[in-house]
Amino acid sequence: MRGSKKKNKRKKTIEKPKLSFELDSDHEEEQKKFDASPKISEKKAKVGKNPNVDTSFLPDKERDNIEREQREHYRQVWLQEQERIKAEPVEITYSYWDGSGHRKKTSCIKGDSISKFLEKCRIQSNDLRGVSVDNLMYIKEDLIIPHHYTFYDFIVNKARGKSGPLFNFDAHEDIRLVNDAQIEKEDSHVGKVCERTWYERNKHIFPASRWELYDPEKNYGSYSIKDPLLK
Repeated sequence: MRGSKKKNKRKKTIEKPKLSFELDSDHEEEQKKFDASPKISEKKAKVGKNPNVDTSFLPDKERDNIEREQREHYRQVWLQEQERIKAEPVEITYSYWDGSGHRKKTSCIKGDSISKFLEKCRIQSNDLRGVSVDNLMYIKEDLIIPHHYTFYDFIVNKARGKSGPLFNFDAHEDIRLVNDAQIEKEDSHVGKVCERTWYERNKHIFPASRWELYDPEKNYGSYSIKDPLLK
């Protein structure tokens, strides 16, 4: 009986734990199989550049910096040239107008404003010393020139009046004038300096009736500076 019971009992198989050196051996076998398998390259093939393709429109920091430096250099050169022009001396002939003309000359630089020019005229003329600059007007070719403009503004922009350039300067050969001073050409119409109060009293009479405020956007080509009543 006891022997048959032992035969009928299921034998339990107990799996013995593997030793550490057996585990290492299995790992090495798997590693060898992995190493032997073909590897897939992780590097992507590089796309070659076409030298014939124009890439100048693409951003280029180094090129942009060079171009920026060049633009700044040219800007500085231009500014220095403009300052040189503004510092050039000129001799302005004007007529103090009180119904009749009294010609005078004064020295300026091209960068002087009309206001500064009128201040020099005021100091130069005994008739104007008691008059403030704000009460003085400068009229060139029947155009009332606002005080804030400079001679440089009219010269570089080649501003034209009713019969030609508002200011037409030429080199003067008089050795008494230093630094190659320039003087208005003789065929240029002499500007008038007058008191604003005189203008207000006589603006309905020729020539004041023809005077108008200078407008840089206006074309004065069709105008005449002569009295239309004279034939």
